[in-house]
Amino acid sequence: MNNLYGRNPICEALKAFREIKKIIISETSHGPVITEIISLAQKQNVEVVRLQQIKFDKLQNSEKSQGVMAEAAEHIFVTIETLFAIAKSKNENPFFVIFDEIEDPHNLGALIRTALCCGAHGGIIPKHHTAPINQTVAKTSSGAIEHFPLARVSNIVSTIDSLKEENITVIGTEMNAKTSFTNFDLNIPIAIIIGNEGRGMRKMVLEHCSDVVKIPMSPLFDSLNASVAGGIVMYETFRQRTNSTK
Repeated sequence: MNNLYGRNPICEALKAFREIKKIIISETSHGPVITEIISLAQKQNVEVVRLQQIKFDKLQNSEKSQGVMAEAAEHIFVTIETLFAIAKSKNENPFFVIFDEIEDPHNLGALIRTALCCGAHGGIIPKHHTAPINQTVAKTSSGAIEHFPLARVSNIVSTIDSLKEENITVIGTEMNAKTSFTNFDLNIPIAIIIGNEGRGMRKMVLEHCSDVVKIPMSPLFDSLNASVAGGIVMYETFRQRTNSTK
């Protein structure tokens, strides 16, 4: 089992029918989200326990947890085929995000939240050298992780090659690229790669991309946080696709 903390992450986990064994709520925790958590839990026959504040604090810092925690099953990953099926069910060109060795769970959670908001059909992460899908990712994503399908693969490079064989254009970002991301057609079937926070995209991954784009920025500083850079490109994808349907 995995511990979840925070009102939105637990509420969204219940909405997604994630397997939850028990929910523990501080007796001082109230409000509409707490009410919804209790209601959803009762409908799903999930045990809800109210604890005195002092006892709850011994289990978990109430400020960090927002007065609620849950014992939940481990996150369930999907297959690449499932991601394609999701895009097909919506009659949309596939839009995937590849998180290549994102090590900070706060960044990964923020990226997943942005990807879901921008209409991505799912994400792909490596089995190794990446942040675990844990309570920090869940809380930073504000529960978006419960609604965003994630495939976990052994080898990102071979996955890129497989996606290309399925006519997916795999796009990397690199500051020395010739084409700005705003001048690239993002309506086509695509997978956007977001590289490591410190090292950026690995050379081998970069070499296997279909295309590479850049994010123009001030000459005073040439570096963006991974979640910010990813968010910029993902939103442009959403913008182009939204405008093309008008």
